[in-house]
Amino acid sequence: MTEVSATRRSRITPEREAELYAAVLELLREVGYDALTMDAVAARTRSSKATLYRQWGGKPELVVKAIRHNKPGNVSEIDTGSLRGDLHALTSQEDDCTMQQNAALMRGLFMAVHNNPDLLQAFKELLIEPEMEEFRRILQRAVERGEVRPDRPALDYVVHMLIGAFATRSLIDDRPPTKAFLTSYIDAVVLPALGVPVS
Repeated sequence: MTEVSATRRSRITPEREAELYAAVLELLREVGYDALTMDAVAARTRSSKATLYRQWGGKPELVVKAIRHNKPGNVSEIDTGSLRGDLHALTSQEDDCTMQQNAALMRGLFMAVHNNPDLLQAFKELLIEPEMEEFRRILQRAVERGEVRPDRPALDYVVHMLIGAFATRSLIDDRPPTKAFLTSYIDAVVLPALGVPVS
């Protein structure tokens, strides 16, 4: 009994954490957010439910942290020396197959967010706000380099444009988002809106 208690109190290793996050994303794809339970995660990962609650607090935080962990690279690590290069590097962090899987996953979660204020709050605090802060740094560097005038109205909407393109590609065109689509969208829409020459 003491040995089990000590094991449960021990810190989860990064490898174990990655396994847990992968299992959460598998379950999300299989059953969706509303049907996903901490019991199911515990069973899939051979963990105790108490450990999951102790480590993550609840389903919203666990799900959002799994999504964040699954994101390729880190926005803050991108610095190619130009805004166009940075935005293209951002879109090339995932291959088309992964991008398609993630787009389907996000569509399901966007619907769940509307009915789950706790999930919305977790998204804002753990994913959206940190990502927006990193993204502002990329845009600020472009302003400091003189690529973008600081009074360009589109500066406040770059993330909205990119997420909109990613999220609505399948809705409007009945096709998944791809690197080629997002790269052409950046060149045709985002950079012109910021007054950045493409060629």
